[in-house]
Amino acid sequence: MEWLTAWEWFVPLVMLMTFVILVFTGVPISFAIGIATLVAGSLMLPTDVTLTISGQKIATGLDSFSLLAIPFFILAGSLMNSGGIAHRLINLSQIMVGRIPGSLGHVNVMANMMFGSISGSAVAAAAAVGGTMAPMQKKAGYEPSFTAAINVTSCISGLLIPPSNVLIVYALTAGGISVATLFMAGYIPGILMGLSVMLVTYVIAKRRNYPMAPRPTMQMVVKAFLDAIPSLLMVVIVMGGILGGIFTATEASAIAVVYTFVLSVLIYREIKFKDLPKIILDSVVTTSIVLFLIGVSVGMSWAMTNADIPYMINEALISVSDNLIVILLIINIILLIIGVFMDMTPAVLIFTPIFLPIVKSMGMDPVHFGIMMVFNLCIGLCTPPVGSALFVGCSVSGVKLQDLLKPMLPFFAALLVSLFAVSYIPQLSLFLPGLFGMK
Repeated sequence: MEWLTAWEWFVPLVMLMTFVILVFTGVPISFAIGIATLVAGSLMLPTDVTLTISGQKIATGLDSFSLLAIPFFILAGSLMNSGGIAHRLINLSQIMVGRIPGSLGHVNVMANMMFGSISGSAVAAAAAVGGTMAPMQKKAGYEPSFTAAINVTSCISGLLIPPSNVLIVYALTAGGISVATLFMAGYIPGILMGLSVMLVTYVIAKRRNYPMAPRPTMQMVVKAFLDAIPSLLMVVIVMGGILGGIFTATEASAIAVVYTFVLSVLIYREIKFKDLPKIILDSVVTTSIVLFLIGVSVGMSWAMTNADIPYMINEALISVSDNLIVILLIINIILLIIGVFMDMTPAVLIFTPIFLPIVKSMGMDPVHFGIMMVFNLCIGLCTPPVGSALFVGCSVSGVKLQDLLKPMLPFFAALLVSLFAVSYIPQLSLFLPGLFGMK
């Protein structure tokens, strides 16, 4: 790669240093992204032009019909989180994996996979499932730090198992990719993520001689399945409707809200009508945060493109190697580091336009890359200093952060093995879309 001039390096370095300093001084990441964009843009263009273009990018970045799916899925997740769905899924999980050593740990993983996929939120899964499981596991003699590590590292699997807001964001950023195809591609990697956590749980539970659950009666089995079927039907309705061409992913999100409302308010009756204003307000706040992140991230992508940062990174990677295996290894390492310091949504918006053209030029399928990228960034939710799933997991379990990091190491190792399997075995992501004629 030819040496770049000092000025060509100056703008990217100023943008990076501004962002890093703001994040480490406690500025919210959305404001840090916006300010870094304005600073870098003002070095390239007059300040008034930068302000005008940044405002336009925020507006145009949110001007998408597909983005309507995000507030609807967030509201559906909020209704589920308060609607008594978590403990019904826990009961079903106990029936499914109760006879495996360390059964309560496996129940935690299974319930997180199901609840996370239905709600589309790792944080909601960590709070709802972890908050219910922690007292049960403590009573059964499980080490609290061990159970918290299981909860934190398994709650992220629901972000790959559809419906998933971050996959919608990736589809919009990558351009021309079907949300339904991405949803279908996420199933096997998401299940693989959960199974990798269960494998580590099994090995440790066997070594520590943690107990198995008592054998359930047929009456318990039937009751658990009947109680959980209405909750699981939402996935069937949403994905069945999308795959059958009955409605789009955006329309499916609205149907999910209606179904969840009927389920939580009218059937399970866990939510009262007086609770709805607070649930809706919380959903509005969460939606505002997510959409503002999307808007400012689109602005930063514009500034980075204007400063030729994607070209610089492309040239740097190609100068190292033109082998896709090596390039994917480097990209994974970069994304793992990014995931430690940046939330998933802005990371997907900012780095997809940088890395996707590189891997596409080497023959990688954009659907495969999207699943790999989201899998990678999911791990960042379990790491300090900004890992939201980690902090929620600590809160519901009562375990201090410093006491949780060491027990999480074997789970991180298993997740990394699964990540590289997803990265280098395309069919893990592409088999189901191909089976359903989507590829």
